[in-house]
Amino acid sequence: MTQVADLLITNAHVYTVDPANPQAEAVAVQGNQIVFVGTAADAQAWRGPQTEVIDAQGCTLLPGLIDSHFHLLWGSLKLDSLQLDAATDLAHMGELLRAYAAANPDRDWLQGFQLRYRTTQQGDRPLDRHFLDALVPDRPVLLFAFDMHTVWANTAALERGGILHGRRLPPGHEIVMDAASGTATGELREPEAYKPIRDLIPEPDEAHQRAMVRQGMALAAQHGITSVHNMDGTAERIALYAALEAAGEMTLRIYVPYDIKPETPLAVIGEAVAWKAQYQGNQVRAGAVKLFMDGVLESTTALMVDDYTGLPGNRGSALYTAEHFNRIAAEADRLGLQIFVHCCGDGAVRRTLDGYAYARQVNETASTPRDSRHRVEHIEVIHPADIPRFAELGVIASMQPLHSPVTGQEGEVWQDRAGEARWPLSFAWETLRQAGAKLVWGSDWPVVSLDPMLGFYAALNRQPWVAGHPDQRQRLEDVIAGYTRDAAYAEFQEQRKGMIRMGMLADLVLFSGNLFTTAPAEITSVRPTLTVCDGRIVFRA
Repeated sequence: MTQVADLLITNAHVYTVDPANPQAEAVAVQGNQIVFVGTAADAQAWRGPQTEVIDAQGCTLLPGLIDSHFHLLWGSLKLDSLQLDAATDLAHMGELLRAYAAANPDRDWLQGFQLRYRTTQQGDRPLDRHFLDALVPDRPVLLFAFDMHTVWANTAALERGGILHGRRLPPGHEIVMDAASGTATGELREPEAYKPIRDLIPEPDEAHQRAMVRQGMALAAQHGITSVHNMDGTAERIALYAALEAAGEMTLRIYVPYDIKPETPLAVIGEAVAWKAQYQGNQVRAGAVKLFMDGVLESTTALMVDDYTGLPGNRGSALYTAEHFNRIAAEADRLGLQIFVHCCGDGAVRRTLDGYAYARQVNETASTPRDSRHRVEHIEVIHPADIPRFAELGVIASMQPLHSPVTGQEGEVWQDRAGEARWPLSFAWETLRQAGAKLVWGSDWPVVSLDPMLGFYAALNRQPWVAGHPDQRQRLEDVIAGYTRDAAYAEFQEQRKGMIRMGMLADLVLFSGNLFTTAPAEITSVRPTLTVCDGRIVFRA
């Protein structure tokens, strides 16, 4: 290999996340690999006439950030829809919807996203179909809660979907009905409730999907993200990503799971094995399956060990019985597939850990120890008895800092649903870490912003919501590891990426300042200025 670099970043505060060599001043890239990590003086030997040299001026250089919970196509397609995260109350939300409808007179369907639960009630006035009818009576409207687990529809949408008078649903899904009129209120909880309406909305054609994915990837690059663990996977979606890779248009790496639903036959899981063999590219990979064990606390569809506060007898519900999930976990594990499971409630976490323990019992022998690296996604609440089981079972805790209130004063519905007795073990990052669990971080975009610096802020500045509760704040080094080295481990890629080390893939992000000398409260003032993925500069401020 000729000792001339294509790219040389020098005079940097290089934090490599490599325990064997944690600090450096310069990094050289040749092709898509890191070929030098060391001092600025020694890096000069890699400089040639065609080398692009970037003087980092003492700013922090990290491995490219890995978002461990992401929805690339889904998020990208929402970029041109109504965004409701800025709505301050129900009236403001109505103003935003009315303005969007007026600005888009040719759209047959009006869809809004990122709606916070706290803005769906104003005094005694709830968000319902009548409220939406007064704003948009002539076109169907669907407004999605930020977590996509609850949707509000107007009468036109309910009528088109044939659910104005309700319909039978599987456990864990609900069309909220008005007892007086016998008709739907417009609130639809969980996907099977709103599926009849959603399925009527035309899918954008492939050209539009590809264009929007390119926008989504550009947004990720702008925020220093070079890899994502996708949380939804269909044959059409992974084929789209593979086509973009073949065309040289992928600007980030994506790990795509195979979706399993309660109705998925056990034999069909073998299709995920075929995906694993087919999709092992440099940027598009498969090898996992994804399931939902429960819903969310806000709509009381998360599965809890004990009753919801103030709701005697209500512990939420699960999408799988314990026996059903055990069978799926054992089969997927036997086939060598990694398993991701959405679990918000402590009951869902327990049922999933029980399934992983069952899979280990069935499939592991003394001569074939397991390195399955199965994962639990979210873990918004955990029961004390289940905390040590992550380390015992080798299960990864995949968590999203922005899902947690930072101070406890944000007025979120979530805290009321959980109840104060559960707060000490809500979003229990440090508690799990101290018990030996490996934590990785993600955003859940488009549920919340994909900006990792907002995630850094939440993880570094989280306060106990009540005096005396455990302090779940994270050290900066642990936050960085969860977005880099440990996230690479969580997709079996720790030998290829996640650290700045010679021979590893050239995925890098340079910041506008020094993260280690910036106060935690000011961490969002430091922004990515250069993102390199696979040796290519994909963002430059």
